[in-house]
Amino acid sequence: MRKRIYILAVLTVILILAVGSCRKAGTWLVKADNPPHADVMVMLTGSISDRVLQTADLYNEGVATRLWIVEEGMGASRALEARGVKLISNTTQVKSAMITLGIPADSIRIVPGDAASTRMEAEIVRSYLHSQTGIDTLLLVTSAAHTRRAFKIFKAAFSPLDEPPVVCCSPSTYTDFHPEKWWRSKEDIQEVVNEYMKLTNFVFFERRELRND
Repeated sequence: MRKRIYILAVLTVILILAVGSCRKAGTWLVKADNPPHADVMVMLTGSISDRVLQTADLYNEGVATRLWIVEEGMGASRALEARGVKLISNTTQVKSAMITLGIPADSIRIVPGDAASTRMEAEIVRSYLHSQTGIDTLLLVTSAAHTRRAFKIFKAAFSPLDEPPVVCCSPSTYTDFHPEKWWRSKEDIQEVVNEYMKLTNFVFFERRELRND
C-alpha cells in the first residue's frame, strides 16, 4: 500500500511539473553542447539526411577526424537477401553519402553490430571502446529532438566503465522541428510526445538495466 501511495505521489509531482513547463517541453529535449573538438563523432541511426549533413559539416569544420557509425539492424531484410534480393543497407548509404560530402573513407569506421535502438547503439559503442585508446570526448550527432534522450542513454551505458568518455551532443540544424513552438505543428507534437514516452521508459526501466550491465 505504501509503495502504491509513493508511486502515485511521484506521478502526481511529475504531472504537475509537466503541465507547468509544457511550453518548454520541446526546448528541453534539445541538448546542444557543440564542443570545439571531440576525439570521435558517433552518428546515430534513424533519419538519414539531417544527421549526415550535420556530421559532414562538423567534420569539415575540424571538430573531429574520426567518425563511428554503428551497423544498423536489417530485420526482415536479411530474409530477402537470403532469397537473392540485393539491398543497400542504411549503414552503407550513410557511409557513401559521407564520402561524397568530403569525409575520407579511412576516417569512417562501421562498428559491427545489429542495432535496432539507441540503447543497442550505446551498448555496442561501450563494448567497442574496450578495444580503443585515446577516446576522452565522444560527440553524438543526431536529430534535434533525440539529443536529450540519446545523451542520457549513453551516459547510463558508459557508467560501468572505469574511465568513461565525456559525452557531448550536436543536434542537427537541418530540421523542421521547432522546439520553441512545438505545439503548433502536428508533426512536432507527435515527436515531442514520442520522445517523452521513450524517456519515461528509460527512466523507469532502461537506466537501471544499463547501469547494471
